Amino acid sequence: MRLGVLDVGSNTVHLLVVDAHRGAAPLPAYSHKTELRLAEHLEKDGRIAQSGADELVSFISEAAELAADKGCESVMAFATSALREAPNGEKVLDRVREQTEVDLQVLTGQDEARLTFLAVRRWFGWSSGRLAVFDIGGGSLEIAAGSDEEPTVAVSVPLGAGRLTRESLTQDPPDKDEVRALRRRIRVEMAAVAGDVLRAGKPQRAVATSKTFRSLARITGAAPSDDGPYVPRSLSRDSLTEWLPKLIAMSETDRAALPGVSAGRASQLVAGALVADAVMDLFDLTSLEICPWALREGVILSRLDQLQPR
Repeated sequence: MRLGVLDVGSNTVHLLVVDAHRGAAPLPAYSHKTELRLAEHLEKDGRIAQSGADELVSFISEAAELAADKGCESVMAFATSALREAPNGEKVLDRVREQTEVDLQVLTGQDEARLTFLAVRRWFGWSSGRLAVFDIGGGSLEIAAGSDEEPTVAVSVPLGAGRLTRESLTQDPPDKDEVRALRRRIRVEMAAVAGDVLRAGKPQRAVATSKTFRSLARITGAAPSDDGPYVPRSLSRDSLTEWLPKLIAMSETDRAALPGVSAGRASQLVAGALVADAVMDLFDLTSLEICPWALREGVILSRLDQLQPR
């Protein structure tokens, strides 16, 4: 069957169309996305501004038409932290439903971590043993760990690259005092949940997903995306330690010129790198393997698992 998944994230709104059935890997058939940066369309009180709501409705309407044109039997539409935390999130969801007939479901942070974990488990398989999975989004960091398809622990921490940049880094290149304060904040908030994750046991495989981790891996020498999803990629702690001061010293324009870094994400790369550095330090990881599957694939796989076999 052909399914669509519409992911409304803090940075990007992405329609992915796949051909899928139970027992097989979903095969991407079409992709359409825009860097809406919903988290930047916020009023001082955290409400989503009219401009952000207008752009969101416009893109979702376009995505719904594209999904129909591509022959999707159904579209699973979900939203993450930007809409989850906005005081007027429900009103925006109602407007989307009324004007596009798309029913956006808001995932909890724990749901995000759990579904991403499922995708990583299916990608690497049972031979991976106990997994630890880390995903840096625009608004939050998701962490999950366990030995089964359902993680033993799944948590969400407000340490997204976009959120931290917006709240803590005001200059370009970043001010050293601001970087120092942000580094401290990240480690304090992450340490508060690290014990729960570590009690699940030392992982036999530590895995990262998300655009931030992929960009950092590419900068430090991983294969480009054009080489395909099956090429092994990883981010080593030593390489990140070497690159972190360079990234902090660069301007946004210079970071955008690095391999694997888009102009729209360059401003968030320092904050994302600080989170990645804290992950590898606090969880004592020498490297992270990069998984091409993440939340969207987890949503699809979960849906397929619920279908009755034909």
